[in-house]
Amino acid sequence: MKTTFLAAMAAAIIACATGAFAHSGGTDANGCHTNHKTGAYHCH
Repeated sequence: MKTTFLAAMAAAIIACATGAFAHSGGTDANGCHTNHKTGAYHCH
């Protein structure tokens, strides 16, 4: 029973997870950079 619950929870977490995609672009001394397509400045 406990194994089934854990498997169901793991499947739910995996199903709801979003992907993270890397992008090119160097970072400054603060670990941040500007996305030249959108003009947004963000940190990692």
